[in-house]
Amino acid sequence: MLAPNKTVVRIARHDDINAISALITFYAELGNLLPRSIDEISQNLEHFLVATVEGEIAACASFELFTPILGEIRSLMVSSDYQRQGIASNLIKHLIDRAQNMKVKQVMALTYIPKLFHQHGFRTVDKSIFPEKVWGICVNCYKFNNCDEIAVLLEL
Repeated sequence: MLAPNKTVVRIARHDDINAISALITFYAELGNLLPRSIDEISQNLEHFLVATVEGEIAACASFELFTPILGEIRSLMVSSDYQRQGIASNLIKHLIDRAQNMKVKQVMALTYIPKLFHQHGFRTVDKSIFPEKVWGICVNCYKFNNCDEIAVLLEL
């Protein structure tokens, strides 16, 4: 595998949709995140970043707004071939920069790896403080009544 400094983070393009879908589908089938259809990815493509290594998509993530104040890092996935190389951290940094440029005051995420987000200044919080997320997206999740994800929040 290549070192993280060989990673290029860029805005997702239309020709990335299938690779993004493959990453999300793989991890959704493991139960690690909600599935997202090709149509949903396509409709939200401008929110996605991809990390490439020698032109191959190694990871993806999106930043989506709930309100002018609150945004969420979603669909943060790193291919198993490229894990533990700093790629997820690199994407988080880019998405925090995007949030700051948008003048967002809070960035949240639901994760199974809160330590990764804690390294970027996030703190663990109760999911119930995000009714926009809980009643807008989580309510449709098969894990809604038994959610085991951990909510994290960064105040900008």
